[in-house]
Amino acid sequence: MGFLDIDNVTKSYGTVEVLHRVDISVGEGEFLVLVGPSGCGKSTLLNMIAGLEDITSGTISINGRVVNEVHPSRRNIAMVFQSYALYPNMTVGQNMTFGLEMHGVPKAERERALKDVAQLLQIGHLLDRKPGQLSGGQRQRVAMGRALVRDPDVFLFDEPLSNLDAKLRVDMRTEIKKLHHRLGRTTVYVTHDQIEALTLSTRIAVMNKGHVQQLGTPREIYDRPANTFVASFMGNPSMNLMPARIVVRDGAPHAQVTLDGASQKLLRLGQPALAAQDGREVILGLRPEAITDEGGADSSAQLVEQVDHVVSVVEPAGADTFAAFTVGGRDVVARLRANSQPRVGAQFPFRLNMDKAVVFDPRTEARIGD
Repeated sequence: MGFLDIDNVTKSYGTVEVLHRVDISVGEGEFLVLVGPSGCGKSTLLNMIAGLEDITSGTISINGRVVNEVHPSRRNIAMVFQSYALYPNMTVGQNMTFGLEMHGVPKAERERALKDVAQLLQIGHLLDRKPGQLSGGQRQRVAMGRALVRDPDVFLFDEPLSNLDAKLRVDMRTEIKKLHHRLGRTTVYVTHDQIEALTLSTRIAVMNKGHVQQLGTPREIYDRPANTFVASFMGNPSMNLMPARIVVRDGAPHAQVTLDGASQKLLRLGQPALAAQDGREVILGLRPEAITDEGGADSSAQLVEQVDHVVSVVEPAGADTFAAFTVGGRDVVARLRANSQPRVGAQFPFRLNMDKAVVFDPRTEARIGD
């Protein structure tokens, strides 16, 4: 049993079920990120935890107490919204302490909490300003400060960085991670940005169409995706997914892929259990960083295959160079070193780290072989 338990929870609007039997247990001090495309149900689930949406069936418990019928103000949670939701006629200090005042917290205690949080967030010099006088990043700090002064059991974040520019998003992401390390409070964070999910979380719930597709650590989600949806959604660029056939040679499983025209290549696989799938059509998955140039190949890899192939696209990207080629009619993206020199229309010797390969069933789209 966790600190926050979401047990067999569903949500329906009329006859339409939008959340389907969600089961997630969040440990005390854990940072859970709910990630998925727009409309997948992640914000609905967060609002149900907060008490802003009713639960159709199932239970939600916080610190051992079922809160299905508990008013939001009595759940001891604090929520940071995408829109900041600051009162424009109040100063920063008043915005941050308004909730405490409504709960009857004595003035001396409110001022002490305000001072501590303002120092933590480095916004002490902004306390007398109005929200209209602040930048987007400063408003986000104030919204976080309003949550922090509450000293809640659970922090809820609903896409809090989506209104910020790219650099400020990275900076604020770092600040949120520092705060979590310092405070150690149970946190549920909603985002559609898979980089935020991977960098902030202790665990991730990847959602799609109201279902939790996979629940695991960032490393589990990235290296061992449960299905092709998780494989393609998590990672930038996403995992390469190539049609292949399992072929056994000398007792060892290989993935047979089609290169230019009808030419084929056998790529060794590191999962011995796949030998039982001889002749089966599969989808082979490899992250772009597992496809590189000779000097960039992982020296600790046990299974490295070379594929000489014509380059179709080259994209310099500062520290990396991305190059694309075609396997089985699908574009495959390789992450090469910046000083690599692939040329469009020319052959290039790509090195594939098959230790990192994963295999999926093309019918169910689920991972197989382990």
